[in-house]
Amino acid sequence: MAKKSKNATPTATIEQMLWSSANELRGNLDAAEYKSVVLGLVFLKYINDCFKTKYDALVEEGDGFEEDPDEYIGDNIFFVPPKARWADIADAALTADIGAKIDAAMEAIEEDNKQLEGILPKNYARPELDKRRLGNVVVIFNNLQFKGEEARDVLGRVYEYFLGEFAREEGKKGGEFYTPSCVVRTIVEVIQPYKGKIYDPACGSGGMFVQSSKFIERHQGNIQNISVYGQELNSNTWRLAQMNLAIRGIEANFGSSYADSFHDDKHPFLKADFVMANPPFNISKWGGDQLKDDPRWQYGIPPEGNANFAWMQHMLYHLAPTGRIGLVLANGSLSSQQGTEGEIRKNIIEADLVEGIIAMPSQLFYNVQIPCCLWFLTKKKSQPGKTLFIDARNMGYMKDRTHRELSCGEEPEDHGNDIARIAETFERFRSGVLEDEKGYCAVATTEDIAAQDYILTPGRYVGIAEVEEDGEPFQEKMTRLTAELSSLFAQSHELEEEIRRQLASIGFKLE
Repeated sequence: MAKKSKNATPTATIEQMLWSSANELRGNLDAAEYKSVVLGLVFLKYINDCFKTKYDALVEEGDGFEEDPDEYIGDNIFFVPPKARWADIADAALTADIGAKIDAAMEAIEEDNKQLEGILPKNYARPELDKRRLGNVVVIFNNLQFKGEEARDVLGRVYEYFLGEFAREEGKKGGEFYTPSCVVRTIVEVIQPYKGKIYDPACGSGGMFVQSSKFIERHQGNIQNISVYGQELNSNTWRLAQMNLAIRGIEANFGSSYADSFHDDKHPFLKADFVMANPPFNISKWGGDQLKDDPRWQYGIPPEGNANFAWMQHMLYHLAPTGRIGLVLANGSLSSQQGTEGEIRKNIIEADLVEGIIAMPSQLFYNVQIPCCLWFLTKKKSQPGKTLFIDARNMGYMKDRTHRELSCGEEPEDHGNDIARIAETFERFRSGVLEDEKGYCAVATTEDIAAQDYILTPGRYVGIAEVEEDGEPFQEKMTRLTAELSSLFAQSHELEEEIRRQLASIGFKLE
């Protein structure tokens, strides 16, 4: 088993402690409600700790600049005005006014930090939120300190852990804001967003952007070389995404408000270098009847009963000439002939836009059990006229009784590194040196795909994995196995007769 880093234990302890605090707020609130409450408090405590560290340093310098907001901006630290400081909030933890105190703190922070305006939750004083429970959470948070160079990384892990746990709690309702990190990481490692404009038209909690920043860090890139653009329909999730990126120091343009990407595109003129999304699967009521003549439908008008190819064409419309797309869709998108879907898929294939398709394992998502796949598209292929197919359905490991994950090399050694294998397969394909591997990957030409009636199910192209031969000639093996089977049948008959004799000896007769 791989050795754990020295920092693994305290991080896990913080995650568990904070999650236990979330459970304090259950009461009569469902997961969706206390998600906003708890994550808002995590954010408030983090920016207070970062502010306090800088504040104390300025006090020690003795120049009197500790209350100057400009002293904090340069270090990417949010200025916390006096009425929003944690010491005062902690002092009020066990009073009936704690909810109003936190709301006032959130409002004050927004006033002094315009990039947070309209983002922070300000509903802690509402009657249905038990103030005793809320105070207990504040007390628990008071024992937590985000300090030092690793504070942002620790908070990022806590935030990601929380999002995953909330997705479990919300079940099917939780899919709107959370895509499993292993799925996001697979997309990011394949499309490699080193620099340029990154766009997600259904951004949820912002996981695609977070993994992009981690990818850049892993490959010694510069986070300043990317620009982030997102859009989200759900108002609470839209705010959550901006908080998620703010704590990581990632500046993003999420539009002036939450909105529907189809009917109120907040980035109408954007041409992105990298587009990544996990849009809602198979949504039927997306208002397609109002968009018949939309210029985004370059490859066919999407059917009103399913938005899968509306999402795909929306993303292609916003893609730069040399850009790449990574898209999560239901497996039905690979073969469906519903409405105009088959014709649209054919047109996209004939336009040579499909670089690769991955069939993913089941049980990856908390909210849906239907199988999914990853589409990778580009307007400028490194291998024109060819498409890579990967069958990853048997990859990954069971993280718990109900959920599977693709390994990324940070798990025990026996899990391997599924994501690295997939990314390397794409790199070898792009370099023109990939050889087909039965049951795992294959390269097909546009003509090959046309011969399959433009169906993109990877299993049609990669085939079945070859079983390792044991060296025994086929005829000899059949003779041996037949003899063994005959012997087992004979033993079965003998046992049956013995059972009959034993039962007859006690006066019981089988018919």
